Amino acid sequence: MKGQNPSKKNKFKIKKMKITKLKSILFVAIATLFITNANAQDVKTENYDQGFRLGLGINAGLPTNTEVYNFALGGDVRLQYDLTQRYSVVLTTGFTNLFINDGVKDLGFIPVKAGFKAFVFKNQFYVLGEIGGGIAVTNGYKQDTYLWAPGVGYANKYIDLSLRYEAYTEYNTNQIGLRVAYGFKL
Repeated sequence: MKGQNPSKKNKFKIKKMKITKLKSILFVAIATLFITNANAQDVKTENYDQGFRLGLGINAGLPTNTEVYNFALGGDVRLQYDLTQRYSVVLTTGFTNLFINDGVKDLGFIPVKAGFKAFVFKNQFYVLGEIGGGIAVTNGYKQDTYLWAPGVGYANKYIDLSLRYEAYTEYNTNQIGLRVAYGFKL
């Protein structure tokens, strides 16, 4: 049978075609490496300047227990250290006042939180998670609380807008809060 036993001449042609194909593949691979390397030399690389940012914010919130609380209002200071262009650690403190219904004295507390911020889209939209505590400081309230707060936000060079859910282990409520802040590099 003709197809099962190729002649010596056909074996030589097949071997020559395989070598030519190998040379072509090798040439394309080497050319690609040189082109990629040449293009990489033209791209300007910028080192990301790690550093601190400070944000001054105003917070407004709606408590989840509306039978007891009307609304929440406060201010905060957030120190942010940029680990990379996409990831940061944050420390936040300030003052939050929970306004209570029916003439009962309002509850004011100082939140102290630490967290992690990750930019997930175009280095402007982020997710944030914070944990910490709230220290009651007004109207004779003695009950402190643990708190945690996941959130999402948008930040540019100066403005930071975020929406968060802030949960407390005490105070018989949680809140959904909006933060508007002005930030700058230190």
